[in-house]
Amino acid sequence: MRVYRFFVKAASTFFYAGYFPFVPGTFASVIGLALYYLVKGNALIYGLLTLFLLILGFIVAGRAEKLFNKKDARYIVIDEVSGMLLCFLFLPYDIKWVIAGFFLFRLFDALKPYPVNSIQDLKGSPGVMCDDIIAGFYTNIVLQIVFRLASFTGS
Repeated sequence: MRVYRFFVKAASTFFYAGYFPFVPGTFASVIGLALYYLVKGNALIYGLLTLFLLILGFIVAGRAEKLFNKKDARYIVIDEVSGMLLCFLFLPYDIKWVIAGFFLFRLFDALKPYPVNSIQDLKGSPGVMCDDIIAGFYTNIVLQIVFRLASFTGS
């Protein structure tokens, strides 16, 4: 039972980053950026890491809620890390996309646009993970559009 609790806490808090005293979700997003930077040169590893963290998040987030005895406890940040990785799928690395993606992701995560506002009410792992997954997809869509428009106009 101790190993189980340790694993769930370590994974859901992304190795205890969720205990960061100030804005743990933003701190976890920065960790997501660091992971992206480390694996950006290898599409296969990047895709597998993103998929692994998403699956792991769905496995542990609901269990972590029970351990912390709180819905979407602030300590659970694996959703921010995996959501941040989704932001940059199929985009070339460029610091301007990274900066824009970070701020867009945090904005979408904070504003909770449709359908995030209703999905967040789901119980367990889907309620924890899906809002950040959608924020990551929204960010990716915006970045894809801007990237293609910039490529099209030659900027």
